[in-house]
Amino acid sequence: MAAVSGVRTRLSRAFMLQAAFIGIAAIVSVFLANVMLEGVLIRQALRDEADFYWARRDADPAHPLPATLNLTGYIDGGPREVVALPRGFHDWNDGARRNVVYVSEHAGKRLVLVFDRGGVARLATLFGLLPLALVLLVLYLSTWLAFRASRRAFSPVIALARQVRELDPSAAEPGRFDRTRLPSTDDEVQELADALARYSERLGEFIAREREFTRDASHELRSPLTVIHISAELLLADERLSDTSRRAAERIRRAAKDMDELTSAFLLLARESVAGLPTSVLCVNDVVAEELARARLLAEGRSIESRLIATHRLHLEAPERVLAVLVGNLLRNAFSYTDRGEVEVTIDAQGVVIRDTGVGIAAERLAEIYQPFARGESARRGGFGVGLSIVRRLSDRFGWPVHIESQAGVGTRIEVRFPAARVEPIGATGS
Repeated sequence: MAAVSGVRTRLSRAFMLQAAFIGIAAIVSVFLANVMLEGVLIRQALRDEADFYWARRDADPAHPLPATLNLTGYIDGGPREVVALPRGFHDWNDGARRNVVYVSEHAGKRLVLVFDRGGVARLATLFGLLPLALVLLVLYLSTWLAFRASRRAFSPVIALARQVRELDPSAAEPGRFDRTRLPSTDDEVQELADALARYSERLGEFIAREREFTRDASHELRSPLTVIHISAELLLADERLSDTSRRAAERIRRAAKDMDELTSAFLLLARESVAGLPTSVLCVNDVVAEELARARLLAEGRSIESRLIATHRLHLEAPERVLAVLVGNLLRNAFSYTDRGEVEVTIDAQGVVIRDTGVGIAAERLAEIYQPFARGESARRGGFGVGLSIVRRLSDRFGWPVHIESQAGVGTRIEVRFPAARVEPIGATGS
């Protein structure tokens, strides 16, 4: 709706500025015309009047002085305020009128012409402002009519934008574009509306297929994984199983668990939004402790020490499965790429820090680790190469920044921050 209001506002502002500029230009033009009339035409008229009088006086010394409604002439005299004025033009206010005084001399005589400029100003106002008002009225009326016509021309586009804004692909029943709700439109707008309607229909079909796929995948993939996991547990419970077979069964169980986690992560990321995920206020410490216990199984047979240090307790409103997938992927990476040494997990006031003494990541490969199927030191570590890609996508979607520092042969430090978490300080504990 903000974009629609923005179009209307810009359109209104454009026409208002146009009308203002037209008015200012017209007023300035009349003002300049008045200045030209008083400053140039009046003075030129007085010069011509004086030249005409001197020419007629040379022919007839008894020729009368100029005397009209606005012009008065004096020979060797006049009001005392103008008698001593030098030759040329002067402004004189006699208290009742604003006058222009022109003094000229010829054959030893002095001619003083006094012109009432107020009359000219009144005429300029009468014959300048009235036509100006009429012109402005016509211009403003035409501008207003053009504005109304432009708004009618934009109304179908605004209606299109409103309908597109109301479409919600994440809704249980996504809306469809309804062309019948549009006002009468031109052919171009109707063609755009038809294209949007077709796009809306295709979008609805894609969303329906995506939801069917995620629903079917959730059932069809997890069912065999559950069977594999249960079968592996039963095999491991058989005391007659040889060591070689037990190790194979353990690998099967771990692979089934990894596939189950990977399926959960993919189904989470396949959602267009997270609105349908159940959320609750959970304790980050408890989720991290549970995932750490599960990840420790990867360290069997290797000299790896692991510990959890908590200086604060973090409470977060989020889907628990999402947080478990994110933290679990990071912890499994830490244990998978550490042959000996330690994996340390710290929970502080800002979030979770996972540090390991594993193989690390070379600087030139650090920028590639978030790419799908990018893997660490070598393929022998196992996994599918999508763990950090999943982490980055979950991080971006839920606003949990992840920062990774690593050095080949030294280890890796991963920091996950939870800006919206509620923090409770506790005494430092380790496990």
